[in-house]
Amino acid sequence: MTPFSLSTEQLLKEVRTVFDVQSAALSSHSQRLGDEYLKALALMKSCTGRVIVCGMGKSGHIGKKISASLASLGTPSFFMHPSEAFHGDLGMITKHDLLLLISYSGETDELLKIIPSIQHFGNKIVSITGGRNSTLAQNSDVVLDASVEKETCPNNLAPTTSTTLTLVIGDALASTLTLDNQFSPMDFARFHPGGSLGKRLLTFVKNEMRSDNLPLVELQTSLTNALMVMTETRTGLALVMKGNELQGVITDGDVRRFLISGKSINECEAHELMNGSPCFIAPDARLTEAEEIMREKHIKWLIVSEDGKKLDGIIEWGQ
Repeated sequence: MTPFSLSTEQLLKEVRTVFDVQSAALSSHSQRLGDEYLKALALMKSCTGRVIVCGMGKSGHIGKKISASLASLGTPSFFMHPSEAFHGDLGMITKHDLLLLISYSGETDELLKIIPSIQHFGNKIVSITGGRNSTLAQNSDVVLDASVEKETCPNNLAPTTSTTLTLVIGDALASTLTLDNQFSPMDFARFHPGGSLGKRLLTFVKNEMRSDNLPLVELQTSLTNALMVMTETRTGLALVMKGNELQGVITDGDVRRFLISGKSINECEAHELMNGSPCFIAPDARLTEAEEIMREKHIKWLIVSEDGKKLDGIIEWGQ
């Protein structure tokens, strides 16, 4: 028995309404963008300190995410709780910082209390507020309008649509600054070393390559024995060597093409089948460079070598 008093159709209708109302609010806001965004971006771009974000309640939660996005995308930022700021944390502010204050009403007491100090310090203020004529707006250098027609809360009370819009405004600022600053994937990786992207961008090939149990064969090794080596090492390739120097490589594809040609497997030696100019990458190259080569060449394994002769190892796609 369903725990809800509403029918399934009514429940889905209410869920859909939330999506529709909030989507409409975002679309409406995008149509009325103006110079205030250019002014806000200019202040943030010229800021030589940090963008300090402040907000209370739900605005504070959204502010923490905005600050985190700014910081991770190359704009130094941190969140400062307005109540803590009023009791000493204002000492975190330097003359080079910019304040981003968030309050839907624009009359949040904890936020208004710290404005005189901020103005005394000489810091610029950008506000995100739905109160275009509020105290916060009147004391800001730039005001970003976050007003909405209605919240999706059934009582039109709990911040829902307004917090979504505020979050998107923050994302828009962070993303646009990133684009203008030519923030690269490598920059992103430096700030996200724990993520998968960060690992690939900051990891060297030599850190991930396989250097033992390599599928080594000689020039005169029979194709039958080469296939045994390929199978035993679970690589799908054989590295053809002459002494300590790499001469070429045999892949699964090479073997399949040979068998299709109708030639006898017992009469073929490794040097007859190998590719004498295989792709390779230096051990000090980035892991992403190796992945890019393997993606372009449609190969699963890549030889690790400084000059294509002295073999350091091999690296597998998706390592």
